[in-house]
Amino acid sequence: MKRRIILGTYALSAGYYDAYYKKAQQVRELIKAELKEAFEKVDCIIAPTSPTPAFKIGDKSEDPLAMYLADIYTVTANVAMIPAISIPAGTVEREGKNLPVGMQLLGKWWDDWNLLGLAKAMEI
Repeated sequence: MKRRIILGTYALSAGYYDAYYKKAQQVRELIKAELKEAFEKVDCIIAPTSPTPAFKIGDKSEDPLAMYLADIYTVTANVAMIPAISIPAGTVEREGKNLPVGMQLLGKWWDDWNLLGLAKAMEI
């Protein structure tokens, strides 16, 4: 967490604003435009929460990149500023253990209640 805060502070510092922050804002607007187009056709987008099943506590602590990539699919909601919720989607067997798998539901801007209703209806 500290690392992310430090990187954010660095990107907003004088001299880096145009190179990082301004470019990121432009990309954000492109993502929002694509989602707006998608939400004209659908009420909700279903996506995985993580690219892999759950891993053991402490298993990735020595690999910061693996930790960052574990939540890569959840970034879209934050970048686009849309509501999202992660819900259980069952389990997969790995090394003789059933590990939880999650899916996330991404909704339209200001459509939180409908998204929560859908999540409740899909509860396992």
